[in-house]
Amino acid sequence: MPKNSKLKSILIIGSGPIVIGQACEFDYSGTQALRSLREDGIETILINSNPATIMTDPSMADHVYLLPLTTKSIIQILKEHPQIDAVLPTMGGQTALNLCIEADEKGIWKDFNVDIIGVDIDAINITEDREKFRELMLKIGIPMAPQATATSYLQGKEIAQEFGFPLVIRASFTLGGAGASFVYKEEEFDELLTRGLEISPIHEVMIDKALIGWKEYELELLRDANDNVVIICSIENMDPMGIHTGDSITVAPAMTLSDRTYQKMRDMAIHMMRSIGDFAGGCNVQFAVSPDDEENIIAIEINPRVSRSSALASKATGYPIAKVAAKLAIGYHLDELDNQITKSTSALFEPTLDYVIVKIPRWNFDKFEGSDRTLGLQMKSVGEVMGIGRSFQEALHKATQSLEIKRNGLGADGKGYKNYDQIISKLTYASWDRVFVIYDAIQMGIPLSRIHEITKIDMWFLKQYEELYHLEKEISNYSIETLNRELLLEAKQKGYGDRQIAHMLNCLESQVYKKREELGIKRVYKLVDTCAAEFKAQTPYYYSTFENEMETADGTLYPHNESIVSDKKKIVVLGSGPNRIGQGIEFDYCCVHGVLAAAECGYETIMINCNPETVSTDFDTADKLYFEPVFWEHIYDIIKHEKPEGVIVQLGGQTALKLAEKLDRYGIKIIGTTYQSLDLAEDRGSFSKLLKENDIPYPKFDVATTAEEALAVADKLDFPILVRPSYVLGGQGMKIVINKKELEEHVVDLLRSIPNNKLLLDHYLDGAIEAEADAICDGENVYIIGIMEHIEPCGIHSGDSNATLPPFNLGEFVMQQIKDHTKKIALALNTVGLINIQFAIKDDIVFIIEANPRASRTVPFISKAYGEPYVNYATKVMLGEKKVTDFNFNPQLKGYAIKQPVFSFNKFHNVNKKLGPEMKSTGESILFIESLKDDEFYNLYSRRKMYLSK
Repeated sequence: MPKNSKLKSILIIGSGPIVIGQACEFDYSGTQALRSLREDGIETILINSNPATIMTDPSMADHVYLLPLTTKSIIQILKEHPQIDAVLPTMGGQTALNLCIEADEKGIWKDFNVDIIGVDIDAINITEDREKFRELMLKIGIPMAPQATATSYLQGKEIAQEFGFPLVIRASFTLGGAGASFVYKEEEFDELLTRGLEISPIHEVMIDKALIGWKEYELELLRDANDNVVIICSIENMDPMGIHTGDSITVAPAMTLSDRTYQKMRDMAIHMMRSIGDFAGGCNVQFAVSPDDEENIIAIEINPRVSRSSALASKATGYPIAKVAAKLAIGYHLDELDNQITKSTSALFEPTLDYVIVKIPRWNFDKFEGSDRTLGLQMKSVGEVMGIGRSFQEALHKATQSLEIKRNGLGADGKGYKNYDQIISKLTYASWDRVFVIYDAIQMGIPLSRIHEITKIDMWFLKQYEELYHLEKEISNYSIETLNRELLLEAKQKGYGDRQIAHMLNCLESQVYKKREELGIKRVYKLVDTCAAEFKAQTPYYYSTFENEMETADGTLYPHNESIVSDKKKIVVLGSGPNRIGQGIEFDYCCVHGVLAAAECGYETIMINCNPETVSTDFDTADKLYFEPVFWEHIYDIIKHEKPEGVIVQLGGQTALKLAEKLDRYGIKIIGTTYQSLDLAEDRGSFSKLLKENDIPYPKFDVATTAEEALAVADKLDFPILVRPSYVLGGQGMKIVINKKELEEHVVDLLRSIPNNKLLLDHYLDGAIEAEADAICDGENVYIIGIMEHIEPCGIHSGDSNATLPPFNLGEFVMQQIKDHTKKIALALNTVGLINIQFAIKDDIVFIIEANPRASRTVPFISKAYGEPYVNYATKVMLGEKKVTDFNFNPQLKGYAIKQPVFSFNKFHNVNKKLGPEMKSTGESILFIESLKDDEFYNLYSRRKMYLSK
């Protein structure tokens, strides 16, 4: 059946600000759904309060409402658009589903005659209400762990008495495992039960007998209205049951599952999906499998929506789940849709992979002082990376190289743990860095059987690790001169980086690279094609690997490279890698706009990124996508292969900027602002000299590289002093200290975690007002796109401050200084593209805190508030296609827009929630107010006094 012709206008609910447990994977799925519906001529109306996403871009939907996700906003939209026929709530995570249920309970959909598509309310209720779900599963013959529901403290105590320990407590209607915990001992039970009951919006928990050590799997399914079902991807958690899937290292396809058990699991998943309701769309099903020869299967849960795992599955297979799910929701059948990759086969097929993908989460525990760093049922990671390789080992290495935590891969970088007790402890209490610790344990000689006994990680994975270690040991017996081709090729095929091989051979990375070149060991690029190359793929979506050369009939030797280089002029855009606090989805927004603008200028666009949650790694965003680590070796090989005109680094946050020096050193053109200018802005001494020459005030400062130097500087500066390392993003390691003892402790601490760093010490302007400006400069002209005033005083990181656009109480004299300083600095730094400048205002004097000639966190917010595509304009300026004076700027904003930070402190109990110069927020929302008399503004402004350190 083709699409339902009655559906002409659809409301999509987004997922709101990014929090731990619900990140930019829903921006990706929502963006895909919007594009999918518009292809069919359907009017799209979007509600989402997050200004940093591509999804809320004016070009994405016919009508975008940047409003709070409440039923009040839903009613407002339905009144303004009586033509809305249906709502699609499955693209916005738990937030969208919960809002859809609330609107249903209040009768809103019925009042406005709006249908729910993509899922039905009964399916949501059955899957979220753990008691109903359990009853249904038992009725249809699907095994579950012994479970019972408690809606009171007393009921919970009775269940625990019956089951015995260990137990699992899960809160109903929550996301990211909020309120879930393992209970090993009776004395922990009371507190954890109370927490679960409090966190659940319906004050209900499910208590399960713990399946400790069982293996965990997920299947991603799609189903149409004709009841055709396809399994898109099987995902195996390397970590056993007990660690939330969002915090688990996961592998696709499943590696250690027998075919017999996989077929049984498939049938169970399809049976479960069909039994929860009559709907067309996507579904995620999770199972536990006993780690013995029986391989007993138990169902854990089912989510009738696109999920974090479905974004991963889409990138892993090249099958765009959200795009197809949106088509199914409007009535199409799978056999009527094209496979988006081959364009010649139908969507009614199950992808087959001739490669392996490994996902590793990215954590930010250093931002949550005092947090419990062990992993469990409640998700704690803030982002993730994905590596694609021809083997598990290669994919694992590529994923570890993508994490950006100063590791070059597994082992062979001198950074492993050497202490036996520490290693055993980190394996016993699952630590965030256990992916590295397993290697350290093998290196120390701890037997695999012991590691398996502690971690319950399947022996197959541990043996893969052991093989890697044996290879490292073997290579270490050679020197760069004596290493043979066979061993070097094997190391590259298993994912070892040149840096790691150099560490093993005690030589330079460049020597290993040179040796590879001489021996003809070159990266080749393969297509991600959904069908193991059985059909020709039309999409340019690549990963790299190494292979032996093939011999053609006429005896020519060549490695088979599937990435064909065109003769068009090309631009490479470096992505921002994994999400983390301080560098989130706003940089992905900038990268995507940069790619689109370069395409408008006639360039072939090449995207390099390794984040599976984002729009930038969608297979049809850029002309070519390389799903590779944003890691020097990988980038350099792609650039040598493609020979672009240049590389854009100023849109990908600190990840891309950190590579600018090396690109410059290797003679690769940086598009826009040069490396010299980027470096000048980071080098405090040179930058201050530039400010002095231009007669621009800045706080007194000095530089130190040791604790002793820092104490000497303190005598000149006066406390309070703001201490910060150079070349970091999100205020990493920044702190205000008020005496010498605090100063010494913090400096020693910083130099331990970031060795050889230059520390900047500024006299902190106590009680100053903070403001910031973003501008576009072409080297001659400067256009200020927005000036924001922070509601919180100076000293709270700009990412954690409520920022008001335009400013609300800076006088004309101060505003003029901000404008003059911004223009002077942008020109003095020879900026070509975007620049962000931060100011502290005290006694009507505007001091410069810092300048960053790159895209900032606030650019998407200003673009949404004013309704102008500033990144598009800035990219055209960077490429030299346009001057600032060529644009007809026309910002539209009635009243004020406020960027409001959102925090995820609820994931970490007993942490210090105080705000300071180090950023802690995970996301943001936008609030529009008509005047400063608005209650919301008054509440925010009255709270600012909390932070004043008088």
